[in-house]
Amino acid sequence: MAAALLARRLSSRAVPAEVVSGGFLPGGHPVPPEVRAALAPFGADLSGHRSHRLTRGDIEGADLILTMTTQHLREAALLVPGALGRTFSLGEAVTRGEAMGPRPTGTDPFDWVAALSAGRNPRELLGRSPEDVADPFGGPAAGYRATATLLDGLLGRLTGLLWPAPAPLGSVPVPPVPAGGAP
Repeated sequence: MAAALLARRLSSRAVPAEVVSGGFLPGGHPVPPEVRAALAPFGADLSGHRSHRLTRGDIEGADLILTMTTQHLREAALLVPGALGRTFSLGEAVTRGEAMGPRPTGTDPFDWVAALSAGRNPRELLGRSPEDVADPFGGPAAGYRATATLLDGLLGRLTGLLWPAPAPLGSVPVPPVPAGGAP
């Protein structure tokens, strides 16, 4: 779900990025109908998508790895220990990003991602986090819809931090010109 929602958000901001979805269970399975139904209101069509088991290559090739839970984060970091600095649960990335502030215009997104892990205590990644997004698998359709809505909200906040929208023309107050013209 998260990958489809993130790809949609990035596309709407014209961000040229490849979004790869991967998990820790065997791959090759079609998207469950509950997931397709939950994502339909967001304009995401996963009818041809198949699950994919996360690989070392996926992690090594990624600039940013987002997981739903700290358990998934730990599992990814165990596959490629050097990736911990760019691997976050989605909730953690949003919380840290909002504390840090939006990426300043003209700075590299990768520098902003690297700064997210500054001061991070790896012990905080043990156990569960209140920021974890629960997997709705096996639950009622309402749980899938709620998870899709939560993920879309978190991804909207994160993409807004990484790629802030420029201020619309006329939104910056222009000081009045003194009588008689400019000084």
